[in-house]
Amino acid sequence: MFEGAFTALVTPFKEDKIDYESLEKIIEMQIEGGIDGIVPMGTTGESPTVSFDEHKDLIKRVVRLVNKRARVVAGTGANSTEEAVHLTRAAQEYGVDGALLVNPYYNKPTQQGLIAHFESIAKAVSLPIILYNIPGRTGVNFLPENIHELINRTDNIVAIKEASGDIAQMMRVIELCGNRLTLLSGDDNLLLPVLAIGGRGIVSVVSNFLPSDVKRIITLYESGNYSEAKEAFYKILPLMRCMFLETNPIPVKAAMEMLGHCSSQLRLPLLALSEENRTVLKQKLSDYGLKV
Repeated sequence: MFEGAFTALVTPFKEDKIDYESLEKIIEMQIEGGIDGIVPMGTTGESPTVSFDEHKDLIKRVVRLVNKRARVVAGTGANSTEEAVHLTRAAQEYGVDGALLVNPYYNKPTQQGLIAHFESIAKAVSLPIILYNIPGRTGVNFLPENIHELINRTDNIVAIKEASGDIAQMMRVIELCGNRLTLLSGDDNLLLPVLAIGGRGIVSVVSNFLPSDVKRIITLYESGNYSEAKEAFYKILPLMRCMFLETNPIPVKAAMEMLGHCSSQLRLPLLALSEENRTVLKQKLSDYGLKV
């Protein structure tokens, strides 16, 4: 159910309000590009700086705009279990296909605290749940043995977006959890290695403006065309790296503006991409063959 290319959707802003006109165009581009799923209100969607009302309204609108043409996985994680339950229940009511739950950030729970947190949310809904392990953002790393314990306690945790950057850790997750848990790359620049160890796709940043290209790498790999998949991956790799010239989603927002998809506007405390890095990004987009 949650395999292939998923886009960690940006949230376009205009005059500090959500720009729903641009959002609709971005979603249509995603569908035309053959994307398997769309993930609104993750970190790339600037979830930390939207209000509860904005968060829920955007998810509701994305479900309506996608209209079952791709999966919709709503970012509903929080460092308060009660808040995460509230957002996940709301997303379920709106008709999403799944929920993406990030590790609780800042309060740094123990491994048993992580298990209790995710178990409480999973048991409060009937939605399929995708875990999101990103220690660099949250300050806590959900370890494979504890992930395995968690999925033995629940029946609707079905996948994990793994952004630890640790291939050996990802291999251990697959070794322990097998087919019970689909592993998706949480880092664009690890897509090919993750596929090689048994991962089944990606939640991607660069697919905001190159959905068909990211999807193509996975399709080629899964069909056994490994050399073509490798060629396509290494072609796009410089752009994948550019998405992290500064804190995500600063660079992808700049790229979206350069390509005419939406404003690069962000909400504080994030600031616009520096002029030095704009020059680098523009050159890499041009090198890839995009008109900027």
